[in-house]
Amino acid sequence: MEHSEKYQDLVRLLASMTAYTSKHLPDDVLAKLKELRTQETTPLAKVVYDSMFTDLDMANKLDRPCCQDTGVIQYFVQMGSHFPYVDEMENALRDAVKVATKMAPLRHNAVEIFDEKNTGNNVGTRIPWIDWEVVPQRDDVRVYTYLAGGGCSLPGTAKVLMPLEGYEGVVKFVFDQITSYGINACPPLLVGVGIAGSAEVAAKLSKKALLRPIGSRNSNPRGAMMEQRMEKGLNEIQIGPGGLTGANSVMGVHIEQAARHPATIAVGLSTGCWAHRRSLLHIFADLSYEVLSHKGVEL
Repeated sequence: MEHSEKYQDLVRLLASMTAYTSKHLPDDVLAKLKELRTQETTPLAKVVYDSMFTDLDMANKLDRPCCQDTGVIQYFVQMGSHFPYVDEMENALRDAVKVATKMAPLRHNAVEIFDEKNTGNNVGTRIPWIDWEVVPQRDDVRVYTYLAGGGCSLPGTAKVLMPLEGYEGVVKFVFDQITSYGINACPPLLVGVGIAGSAEVAAKLSKKALLRPIGSRNSNPRGAMMEQRMEKGLNEIQIGPGGLTGANSVMGVHIEQAARHPATIAVGLSTGCWAHRRSLLHIFADLSYEVLSHKGVEL
């Protein structure tokens, strides 16, 4: 199967989406940046936003990645249990990264632990990172591609709090991290927060929170209220674009949660930079597709 024509078609489709993601921001991120640009009043903040849009325009015209750090590639896959190529999907994603690395081109960012050797093709031990979710009785697949850059991942952290710290402790943890290290992640930031019973679950949920469309809200009314309050509070700090002060600090705050043990409450934090490079590709059983994150795009 790996060398069949259909397999190669699947690899080319995934590679094209990965390469495209490095050059073009999703529709929701682009719209939010334009909105935030209109709210700035200082010349410096306006110049920073202008430089962002100039960069995106040049990336489009020159067909090059919009940031020199094209990140470590992560895929979040919602796999239909009846998708015809379910057995080949992992190999297809790894092969797609190799193709996209040359196609885009992408910077070589996979360094093997202990050996301290760059693989040269963005593929290494457990990289690209693939998160699997099986969807029963479906024959399609949805693939989220996320380019996790060194800067936007820098504030990423997780911690188990003492239970009495409660949700106030969660908020304090997020604000302490964003105000200490957030400027390194190239604001305005998309802030992903995970709340759970253990550090690894909270961390994973915080990353998945970054995949949600900007402006979407937690399904729990209290969770949605917490998102809104944290977003308002972080914006009032006025970190501004590039960390150089301005009207706002974040593009949004997204919270994802899992039920916790009564004795623990854990919080995870992941941040996306202004160039939040993620995409969502919907692939059908016959390998036809639609790009849900970038409307009207053909690969």
